[in-house]
Amino acid sequence: MERVVFVYTTFPGLVEAEETGRALLEARLAACVNILPGMVSLYRWEGAIERAEEVVMVVKTRASLAEPVRAAVKERHSYTTPAILVLPIESVDHTYLSWLLAETEQDDKAD
Repeated sequence: MERVVFVYTTFPGLVEAEETGRALLEARLAACVNILPGMVSLYRWEGAIERAEEVVMVVKTRASLAEPVRAAVKERHSYTTPAILVLPIESVDHTYLSWLLAETEQDDKAD
């Protein structure tokens, strides 16, 4: 059975996160994207401690689509070094899994 993963990433603002999330859904790379505004990040960058207000995005998808999701996020991201973390999911409700798999089914038919 196909595994499920969450792809965690952050964006500098809601507009960029929503545009990226919509693109992932339209490409059927994700079944659901959760966008959580209002996060404050503290991090070390180029030798200094930085502070930024960011938006978190959690992408719910198949493990087999993690790499295409990572590539799509990176392509659209304004950060030089975006955080893109693939998190394995240990257990998924069967009904939710069926829905997620249906929503991320890729059309492999050649035209």
